[in-house]
Amino acid sequence: MKIIIINGSNRKNGATYNILNELRLALQTFKDAEIEFYNVSELNLKYCIGCSKCYKTGHCVFDDDLERLSLNIASADGIILGSPTYASNVSAQIKTIIDRGHFVIEQLLYGKYAVSIATYENYGGKDTSKVLNKLLSYSGAYVSGKIICKTPFSYNPLNNIKLKNYISRVANRLHKDIQKKRKYPLQKIKRNIIFKFGILPFVKRKGIDYNGVLQSYKVKDLI
Repeated sequence: MKIIIINGSNRKNGATYNILNELRLALQTFKDAEIEFYNVSELNLKYCIGCSKCYKTGHCVFDDDLERLSLNIASADGIILGSPTYASNVSAQIKTIIDRGHFVIEQLLYGKYAVSIATYENYGGKDTSKVLNKLLSYSGAYVSGKIICKTPFSYNPLNNIKLKNYISRVANRLHKDIQKKRKYPLQKIKRNIIFKFGILPFVKRKGIDYNGVLQSYKVKDLI
């Protein structure tokens, strides 16, 4: 199984990174797990310019690392997204991934399993977690777990043994969900409602302008 981990923090040794790396180490104990770890700050990427060309052609006008990352995510079984909290929201790095990643409209994560990580020092961690989980759910994924960690600035959250044990349980659950292809009935119902009554009718009304999206649905057997 292939699992993509994305660190949306610009700090490579910060709390978000440490938690994501602990998940990586836990998942690497499974012989069937292939883990790919990305620091968004190291990627060559451009901001979305809102041209909507990707919906028609199936690919972005920018041929950069983010476009290749999106293709890589499409071939993965699971994804882990991590972000620090800035102004009660996700980081700019993760927001760029969201804007450019072909997630929601194209249903990039359909049938995949996901975990979200939100770290914060003072306030807003739950808001960040909600943004990440909505993205994952609306993009078609089953959310296997989430971690919301309040921690002082420049403090290693892994000093908390309870958190380390919880991270291990989340990793085990994600691996088991992918391996067993677990179905979350309530999440599936919610996902289907969002897609069938929200996203799909909108895309069909766009017609040829969203031909790239419709083609992606055919590949995923969504239509």
